Amino acid sequence: MAYKLVIFDFDGTLADSTDWVRRTINQVADRYRFKRIAGDEFATLRGRDNRAIIRHLGVPAWKMPLIANHMRALMSCDADQIRLFEGAGDLLRRIQGGGITLAIVSSNSEENVRRILGPENAALINIYACGASIFGKAAKFRRVLRRSRLSRGEILCIGDETRDIEAAAAQGLASGAVTWGYATADVLRAHGPTLVFDHMDDITALLTAEPVG
Repeated sequence: MAYKLVIFDFDGTLADSTDWVRRTINQVADRYRFKRIAGDEFATLRGRDNRAIIRHLGVPAWKMPLIANHMRALMSCDADQIRLFEGAGDLLRRIQGGGITLAIVSSNSEENVRRILGPENAALINIYACGASIFGKAAKFRRVLRRSRLSRGEILCIGDETRDIEAAAAQGLASGAVTWGYATADVLRAHGPTLVFDHMDDITALLTAEPVG
């Protein structure tokens, strides 16, 4: 069945915010008293799923909403320093131009997402469901599903973390894992996504009839 709605994650999927996270995470760790991340640990943590990372850092569940809110506030101050991955804007234009509805489900705030996208790209997105908790994307997917009035088989969820795959599976939705974000290709594949994308052009080729390149 052809996909009629594509739900994108934002950070690590469309926005290249990895360097910002590296610069910021240890000041957040000091504030909320969880383990700091040494420079050489980042590569190792990319190969673990989200729950394993949280256990490694020693973050209790009750602190997660506080940390997420604080990170959103910090990114609001630094949004002008974060750029989209090369080709992300073109990808959105091609998909939307082919008649596919676009949505973004993100733990980031809608304000931050819109600022980083820029006005032209932001206007391509039909549905925003932002501000999700770290493991609250399944509920956001459910709301987008209800709003779209499409069948589950017509929807593809694209993200860069294991929690994106898990949230899609929880709602019976197809998942596409991108390998240029926070998690490694190996850990993503181990979680059984419907599709794996190594390049943005792979997404374009799947969803549009336009020639790529």
